[in-house]
Amino acid sequence: MYRFLLTPRWWVINLFVLLSIPVCLLMGSWQLSRFEDRVDSHQARQERSAEGVTEADARPLDDLLPLTRETVGQAALATGRYDADHEFLVPGRRLGDREGFYVLTPLRTGDGRALPVVRGWLPGEADPARVPAPPAGEVSVTGVLQAPESQSSPGAVGGALPQGRIGIISAATLVNLVPYEVHDAWVTVQRAQKPMEAVPPVAAAGTGLDLKAFQNLGYTAQWFVFAGFVVFMWYRLFRRETETARDLALGIEAPAEPSPPAEPSSSAVPSPAREGAATAGAGSPSGEKSAP
Repeated sequence: MYRFLLTPRWWVINLFVLLSIPVCLLMGSWQLSRFEDRVDSHQARQERSAEGVTEADARPLDDLLPLTRETVGQAALATGRYDADHEFLVPGRRLGDREGFYVLTPLRTGDGRALPVVRGWLPGEADPARVPAPPAGEVSVTGVLQAPESQSSPGAVGGALPQGRIGIISAATLVNLVPYEVHDAWVTVQRAQKPMEAVPPVAAAGTGLDLKAFQNLGYTAQWFVFAGFVVFMWYRLFRRETETARDLALGIEAPAEPSPPAEPSSSAVPSPAREGAATAGAGSPSGEKSAP
């Protein structure tokens, strides 16, 4: 009864099923691991935010660069000199429910490049006269490493701004405003000079429980459903073939499909002219015309 499983057609079907199920399970497991990584990353960032940043937790800046998803949000330690001549204000930034601006000062490090440092936040309109001068000489700065902003970042302002102001914190924005290279990352200090207030770190896009994380969870369920669908379709085909083999073994053949009725030929259909001739012939037994 099950000899149909040895046919080439079923060899192909079985091979497809045996390959499809592991692939679906593997892809589903991979998507689930992506979701779990995002959950762990989110929890780790929450714990670091609750504990705060200390100098003991800080790692040298060179060890954290280039920036990755794992290094964003970690405490970084950088040594250098503040460049007060190229200090920038970042307007339109909120701290809680208050409107204000960031104070960003490049820190010239030993490799010749500069690290953008957000030294603090002040309420109201951006005014350089209200900003305290940065410490002079060589300093060690401890702050939370942040990813470069884009136009879609919260509070980012695109377009041209007055001199001394920027709307997006990134190396792409600063490279044309300073005469040296800039690291493609920035830090926010957690002990700001008075009267400034420290700017809390922000999780980078794609590193927390955002829409992409739940998309990974949805893809997980989708791949597992695909695996179940493959098994279901194989069972349906197997059951149909089994029933067909059983019917043949019992001498029950599937009813033949009725053939469509044949269309009558044109010669079999009487035309009006032929009908008239037949009528005329029927009126005269000899088939000759009668005299007038």
